[in-house]
Amino acid sequence: MSDTFTKGMARNIYYGGSVFFLLLFAGLAMHTTREMPKSDHRENLTQAVVNGKAVWEDNNCIGCHTLIGEGAYYAPELGNVFYRRGGGDLDAFKGFMQGWMKIQPLGIPGRRQMPQFNLTEQQVNDLAEFLKFTAEIDVNSWPPNIEG
Repeated sequence: MSDTFTKGMARNIYYGGSVFFLLLFAGLAMHTTREMPKSDHRENLTQAVVNGKAVWEDNNCIGCHTLIGEGAYYAPELGNVFYRRGGGDLDAFKGFMQGWMKIQPLGIPGRRQMPQFNLTEQQVNDLAEFLKFTAEIDVNSWPPNIEG
């Protein structure tokens, strides 16, 4: 082997590494595509969940809250709020959400305040359906504790 590093050697390393990592990326993408249906429960996706996601996005909830670890860390994680505040019962959770959204902002001195979004009852129910859907996604035990 030569003691000097030539342009041809550098080119071969560059192209070889590029091909290797491109193949690795393609393999990981194919694996993810095959495995996602096992954990995301897309069969539970309803129009109410889609409408709830629209409410979530239209009101920029992710600007303060995190959902499955993504978003701002100003307000609590909501990936498991269905189990925290509804105990796994959809009707109880919808009741909690209706009450919680109506009393905002709480007006407690020294506490962060959630704004009043003036959502309709249907919008809150759809948001509850969306949060239930996200709580049922297999996210490998995220968040690490029940309070998010």
